[in-house]
Amino acid sequence: MADGAKAALVTGASRGIGRAILEQLARDGFDVIGTATSDTGVAAVETHLREAGLAGRAIAVRVDESASVDALFEQLKTDDVAPLVLVNNAGVTRDNLLLRMGDDEWREVIETNVSSLFRLCKPILRGMMRARWGRIINVSSVVARMGNPGQSNYVASKAAIEGFTRALAQEVGSRNITVNAVAPGFVATDMTQALTDEQRQAMLARIPLGRMGNVEEVARVVAFLASDAAAYITGETIHVNGGLYMA
Repeated sequence: MADGAKAALVTGASRGIGRAILEQLARDGFDVIGTATSDTGVAAVETHLREAGLAGRAIAVRVDESASVDALFEQLKTDDVAPLVLVNNAGVTRDNLLLRMGDDEWREVIETNVSSLFRLCKPILRGMMRARWGRIINVSSVVARMGNPGQSNYVASKAAIEGFTRALAQEVGSRNITVNAVAPGFVATDMTQALTDEQRQAMLARIPLGRMGNVEEVARVVAFLASDAAAYITGETIHVNGGLYMA
């Protein structure tokens, strides 16, 4: 770890919003560690950082498995790294109408999107409390407030993230640790590229700014919340959705 630099751990960093967040934090001077679910994903993260001229590394982690997360923190301890910034970005969708949704589709989304916050925040808080400084940023979604048919599992998980954020912020604020959420709207990613032109146009018609967001716009908000400039913001959900939803 570079002298004087804070370490930042970003889950789900192999592509999309997570990769943009990892890159932005690296540019801002953090020693970054990204997670991916496979060795292929790890290689993709490290290749992207190297090609961007940035330092950082990646570790294979299954955030839906306690043993895998425990192994991550054992490795960080061995490497004498105690991240003071945590971005919980990893997430999955398993869309289906509730009447057709299987137990596995419900369970996988909740385990990955919600239970992972418990697995990651609990051990990382120890180092933050010793340092009396920390930033936890949880990635939610506009659908946590709006709802979305066919996504009861995903919407429930994102609403839970926002509730978790507010509760934890109240628990750790006295130690100078802030906990916030960022809720992107429709952002140009691999997921939205799969939409038909008709679906894309219907989506854009609902957005006052008339366009999809980009991953860099979300990453800059996360980076702000990780900075000293955001020291008096905690327990909040920052919406990045072009006006699609106005809280």
